[in-house]
Amino acid sequence: MAGSRAGARGALVARLRRGLAALALLGLGGCLGGDKQTSASGASGSTSGAATSSTATADAATSTATSGTGTTSAATGTTGTSGAEACDPVETFGEVPSGDLPECDVWAQDCPPCEKCTPYASEGGSAWNAHGCAPVVPNPKQLGEPCTAQGSGVSGLDDCDKGLMCWSPNEANVGYCIGLCVGSEIDPECEYPAVCAVGADGVLAICLPLCDPLLQDCPGEDACLPAGDAWACSLDLSGPDAGADGDPCEYANACDPGLLCMDGARVPGCQTAGCCASFCDLEEPNTCPLKDQGAECVPYYAIGEAPPGKENLGFCGLP
Repeated sequence: MAGSRAGARGALVARLRRGLAALALLGLGGCLGGDKQTSASGASGSTSGAATSSTATADAATSTATSGTGTTSAATGTTGTSGAEACDPVETFGEVPSGDLPECDVWAQDCPPCEKCTPYASEGGSAWNAHGCAPVVPNPKQLGEPCTAQGSGVSGLDDCDKGLMCWSPNEANVGYCIGLCVGSEIDPECEYPAVCAVGADGVLAICLPLCDPLLQDCPGEDACLPAGDAWACSLDLSGPDAGADGDPCEYANACDPGLLCMDGARVPGCQTAGCCASFCDLEEPNTCPLKDQGAECVPYYAIGEAPPGKENLGFCGLP
């Protein structure tokens, strides 16, 4: 049974890697307070020597990021979408229709009533590559609530409300509703505190929930990782047999939740350019898994450059 679960998770990771081919989620230039910035590498003032500033992608990609100025929590509340519409029961929900979905403009949300414009994989592909009109189910799930994707995590069919999509599905296609960025392709933003990540091809434009790296308080199985000056939830693409302390890594989200891909020279025993290292609390005793090899909790940010609330953030590495 354990082997079958690991195999299913491995297949899911492979599928999501293909689905994320055009989206670099981390290393973004987002900042709290609504100021928009273009993409940037790493966290501002970081002393971590992070090995990379992007998530696992099939191709090099550029993203932009903005932070929302609203007051609704990224994990609760609603996005002010069309859930109040009186929609008839959706007979096709739970099935994957043959052929592509009707084309639409995801920024204009110009689908007919009781439908939503959402990213999906056209022509039966394994990556989000188009926008199409999908039915909105009666009593749809709201922001941060558990959801179910139909057929696959990239089908575009789910039970989230208009303006939302089912994100980070597990092997059972159960994930949580995440918001789509609003505004326009040249001026994207989020309606609530979050990081707006836009793929290089513009298909995916999603509002990543903010999080605390020490608490790892992301929904589902997501990891809390740096996104410019902020910290946001990202898919964990480490796979079932990788991502632990000291394991080689190439991308920020190639490590298990609670760890980050760091400069290999800062991780004991690392023989590659990057290896996974745990976050730690500078005010707590040394609990680093590799402390017997010299690891200790060292500051993630340079002295005086940590943002409010992150003064005690550290990572397990060589001093």
